[in-house]
Amino acid sequence: MAADKILVVTGGSRGIGAQTARLAAAQGYAVAVNYRENRRAAETVVQSLKGRAIAVQGDVASESDVVRMFETVDRELGRVTALVNNAGIVDRGTRVADMTAARVARMLAINVTGSFLCAREAVKRMSTRLGGAGGAIVNVSSIAARLGGAGEYVDYAASKGAIDTFTIGLAKELGPEGIRVNAVRPGVIRTEIHAASGDPSRVERIGATAPLQRPGEAEEVARAILWLLSDEASYTSGAIVDVGGGR
Repeated sequence: MAADKILVVTGGSRGIGAQTARLAAAQGYAVAVNYRENRRAAETVVQSLKGRAIAVQGDVASESDVVRMFETVDRELGRVTALVNNAGIVDRGTRVADMTAARVARMLAINVTGSFLCAREAVKRMSTRLGGAGGAIVNVSSIAARLGGAGEYVDYAASKGAIDTFTIGLAKELGPEGIRVNAVRPGVIRTEIHAASGDPSRVERIGATAPLQRPGEAEEVARAILWLLSDEASYTSGAIVDVGGGR
């Protein structure tokens, strides 16, 4: 990886993304904290970081936003060497029979297409085939990809299943170009995303059923992400690391 470590974290204004930004900054990365709407939250994260950091607005489901976001990073921080595809959404728990096409399309646009677009722009800058110095990508999947989300959010689980396959395929494609690609699959983690499901108490209730008998913390996932980005994981690519308390 290049001497100047420059990281883009999508959905970095809260939860796992914000903790990843904090740990990365402490490890010497310059960090671009992407956000879609909550500028204040993103700027608060940036202000808490050590070293160079910027907040960059952009909807990852919008191709023009993603291109602009990476061009902003080019100008203000430099050529990206690491990407964490963390931006994602979940919707209210419901059965497939009651899901609208609009809901599914939105889920896939943000959770899947957004990761593809951000990876594309990162690859253009990292790939040794294209003049880059190499780098690393970590995609944030979910234990739901294995469990299926039946009766609650099969659409979300399916989107994360796509991320698992994306990770494996992209790792094989980019290995010869100096880019490692891995994923983490968090279990039930204490973050704000659960409020969107309409069942905020789910975190503690479901978390208690894991073998470790508790929900996880965002920092515990962020530690796994930073390890996968680091040179300590220099021979790890195409891996999917479960951070689910044993689930």
